Amino acid sequence: MSETSLTKEPEDASPATGDLVVLDSVNKHFGALHVLQDINLTIKRGEVVVVIGPSGSGKSTLCRSINRLETIDAGTITIDGDPLPQEGRELARLRADVGMVFQSFNLFAHKTVLQNVMLGPIKVRRQDKAEVETRARALLDRVGVGNQADKYPAQLSGGQQQRVAIARALAMEPKVMLFDEPTSALDPEMINEVLEVMQQLAAEGMTMVVVTHEMGFARSAANRVVFMADGRIVEEADPHQFFDNPRSDRAKDFLSKILAH
Repeated sequence: MSETSLTKEPEDASPATGDLVVLDSVNKHFGALHVLQDINLTIKRGEVVVVIGPSGSGKSTLCRSINRLETIDAGTITIDGDPLPQEGRELARLRADVGMVFQSFNLFAHKTVLQNVMLGPIKVRRQDKAEVETRARALLDRVGVGNQADKYPAQLSGGQQQRVAIARALAMEPKVMLFDEPTSALDPEMINEVLEVMQQLAAEGMTMVVVTHEMGFARSAANRVVFMADGRIVEEADPHQFFDNPRSDRAKDFLSKILAH
């Protein structure tokens, strides 16, 4: 992998279709609460889809369903043409293709930054340790924390830890990256350093699904904004259309509240 790019080159062997992630009539309940209601969503290769909406609208559940951190009750989810496996080795293989960056950084506290990034490719992908280390160091450089490689997560700021988490996900060379409110646990001055890395990824063509409250990122980096409320996709449009001329009353109400501050 070159040090000038965070992502790997697209493979010629990929299916002709540009559809990478497809959710078809997806439903999910938590007890009596119907958190995902008949969700239909297609994410194309290289597309950046930003999911926004009020708290409790189902955004994070949608994101977590794509790599089966949440199981769904009905409907289907396919990734690169393959249905989501139920469990076991096939599910582990799928998760290796789907990078995930969480609200909390989920780094291993007893491993160094470098070891955190190297762990997946060695344990899951069974890749050569020396090659993995070279690539891991390059990724840490690219996200701006190369000089922190030998430190432990607790010695880093929240913004640095989240950038390490992004490098760790990228080390698996995923087909798609999921971001579940990646900046919401950060202090305000650290948010931009993480968003800049995400902007760079988007510009380089990584397929991304981003659940966020950062409207500036949604406006500038998204190919498409998906607005959710009460477990449904209420509206989806390109950012210009959505922010300047939302069609639904629900979206207008949400934007009037969030953009007024």
